[in-house]
Amino acid sequence: MTQFIPNREIYVRVVCGIVPQAEERLWIATADIKDMYVSTGGRDMVPFLEVLDGMLKRGVKLRLIHAKEPGQNWRDDFDRYPDLWRGMERMLCPRVHFKCIIVDGRKAYFGSANLTGAGVGAKSERKRNFKNGVLTDDPSLVEPLVEQFDSVWRNAPAAKPSGSPTSAMRPPRRVPVVPSPHIISEIILSASSPERQRMC
Repeated sequence: MTQFIPNREIYVRVVCGIVPQAEERLWIATADIKDMYVSTGGRDMVPFLEVLDGMLKRGVKLRLIHAKEPGQNWRDDFDRYPDLWRGMERMLCPRVHFKCIIVDGRKAYFGSANLTGAGVGAKSERKRNFKNGVLTDDPSLVEPLVEQFDSVWRNAPAAKPSGSPTSAMRPPRRVPVVPSPHIISEIILSASSPERQRMC
C-alpha cells in the first residue's frame, strides 16, 4: 500500500490510524513542534503527549527528532507526563526539515506536515495548513526513510539505499529528555551533563 494523503486525511490515517498500531517503536521527525490535541475515540480531545505516554507505558520505544524547541504550551503539557521525560528519547537538530512518522520500521508517513495541530493534528479544514504526504508500507520507501532517520540520530551521513534490510531499527540508546525549568529541580542530574540533551 502506497497512497497520497492530503490535509486532514493525514490526521485521520496517520495520527489516528497507524500511530496507535505501534507495537515496538515509533519514530517521529519534524521541523516544528507545538502542542497538539487528538481524539481518543470519544468526544474529548487529549494532548498527543498523553497518547505517547500511553504508548510508552505499553512498552513502545519513542524517538523524536525536532529542529527547534517546542513552545510553552507543549512544554506545559509535557511536564504532566514524567514517564515521557524519563523514557522518550529526543534529539534537537536545527538542520532537520524532513517530516516523517515511522511505525515499527514497517509503516511510514512522510510529507510536508509538522507535528502541530495545523500540520498532522486535528484542526478543522478551515484552520489547518494545506499539507500532503505519502503513507506506505512499501519496504523500498520505508527502509531508506528509516536509514535517513537513523543516520541523523547517529549523527552520521545518510547511506545510499542498498535494497538489503536495514539495521536501523536496532535497540535505541537511552537519552533522557530535558523537562521544563520548574520540573528540573525535581531531577538530580547536572544540566551540563551530555546525557541530558542530545543535539546534532
